Amino acid sequence: MKISTDLSRPTFLRAPARCLAPLVAVLLAIVLPGASAAQMEPTTPRGAAEGDGPHERLILRGATVIDGTGAPPMGPVDIVIEGDRIVQIRAVGFPGVPINEERRPSDATKEIDMSGMYIMPGFVDMHAHTGGGGKAPQPEYTYKLWMGHGITTSRGVGHGPMMWALEEKAAAARNEIVAPRMFTYARPGEGWEQGPVDSPEKAREWVQWAAAVDVEGAKIDGLKLTAMDPKIMEAVIDEAHKHGLGTVAHLAQTGVARMTALDAAEVGLDMMTHYYGLFESMLTEYSVQDWPLDYNYQDEQHRFGNVGRLWYQAAEPGSEQWNELIDRLLELGFGIDPTMTIYEASRDVMRAREADFHEEYTLPSQWEFYKPSRRAHGSYWFYWTSEDEYHWKKFYQRWMHFLNDYKNAGGRVTTGSDSGFIYKLYGFDYIRELELLREAGFHPIEVIRAATLHGAEELHDPKGAEIDFGILRPGLKADMVVVDENPLQNLKVLYGNGAVKLNDDTGEVERVGGIKYTIKDGIVYDAQKLLADVREMVRMAKEAAAVSPDGS
Repeated sequence: MKISTDLSRPTFLRAPARCLAPLVAVLLAIVLPGASAAQMEPTTPRGAAEGDGPHERLILRGATVIDGTGAPPMGPVDIVIEGDRIVQIRAVGFPGVPINEERRPSDATKEIDMSGMYIMPGFVDMHAHTGGGGKAPQPEYTYKLWMGHGITTSRGVGHGPMMWALEEKAAAARNEIVAPRMFTYARPGEGWEQGPVDSPEKAREWVQWAAAVDVEGAKIDGLKLTAMDPKIMEAVIDEAHKHGLGTVAHLAQTGVARMTALDAAEVGLDMMTHYYGLFESMLTEYSVQDWPLDYNYQDEQHRFGNVGRLWYQAAEPGSEQWNELIDRLLELGFGIDPTMTIYEASRDVMRAREADFHEEYTLPSQWEFYKPSRRAHGSYWFYWTSEDEYHWKKFYQRWMHFLNDYKNAGGRVTTGSDSGFIYKLYGFDYIRELELLREAGFHPIEVIRAATLHGAEELHDPKGAEIDFGILRPGLKADMVVVDENPLQNLKVLYGNGAVKLNDDTGEVERVGGIKYTIKDGIVYDAQKLLADVREMVRMAKEAAAVSPDGS
């Protein structure tokens, strides 16, 4: 029995009328200004037609697997899934010759023919927010964009307000909603009622409290006016490790003079996200960045424009200082989640603004937030110049060089998107992150490993646990991405709207690829149906906001 690919009627519109009220509320929260945390509602429950399974014994027949470990592709293979677990992966023949039917596993309660398709582990987004743009979280919209792009695990930093995010995480774990598996990392002080974390003692108390309510980690944030004091940060990290919590930091530009990435790693930080503090760990002329003397951190064009100027203020690739930093971070087991995609507009704002998916997939409220604004975070295009883009391009060259050197030396580099800001959209720009790793010099197999195994390891290590997902192996979770084109030859086929290709037989330009199935916990989702739902949400939101279908 094959899953229908009929996209004529999105699944959420086939739900009973009583199910539409939560969705309408979500859409109104997206469209109308001033939505607050108090207005947040749980995500619309998963409909009867959304996802097939889990099954008693599901067999996926004849695919080529890219298993996430760094191993080369292999096929044809049959994969047996029972419930939410992989129980068998069996090679059933050789390319170009008939499959040996005697080798094939049997007794399926359901089969899907995946001949000619490629199967990878589900993708892990290590830097996720359910809602961007200063609005209330947009759960169903965001989750379906994620799932439609093969993201089966998401680390929220945070997904939304902490207690709401924990409720969403539990619903996703029970597969009551269409959403990735969620890990909740929270900002110190978030969620409790005992005031700010302003001392090492308070930091330890908050970590103890957070561990008790099922938070998986601490996200040390860099967006506050005053950076976290190093002694407080050290206490957060130390106490988190005692309770099996992970730690990740967006190191504040206001704090890197006292806490660079190297400093943070030395006190036990597990992972940095973005780039803040990395180049500051190997400055050559000063102990701080050579800021312009009229710099104002509150002016976001100053803040982001000057980041690009770090490239010539830090050590040269291959220099003693450069290599010593790599060696020490390796010794400390430090992870890097670069999120190159979220800052890419800084080196070419037109490319990000004019991406071909915006018209059908970007909500009007999100688009409004992206526009230049002194009030909206990340909308810093007040007068963005070719000089800004020049320096950011040079910055990316250095940043990518470091990431590739670190990976080659054995360091762990993962994939995160931080979408919802700076013309970057959920799901689509996670795939863009994969392309940027390829640009950095990663082999496509290494790119897939960063998106799967390495993210899974980073999430499991704090508790000293073996991975439960992230590679294709018997006994692990049945989380998979299925595409009918070879993603190693062209990562663009993973985009929801596929890749542009000239059909030489017809002379017509067409799109190929687009993830076909996303499998999470053994439940098979038609990825293109999920994306059709998103397109309909955008159409409805534009109509509600009296915006024409072309976004004008």
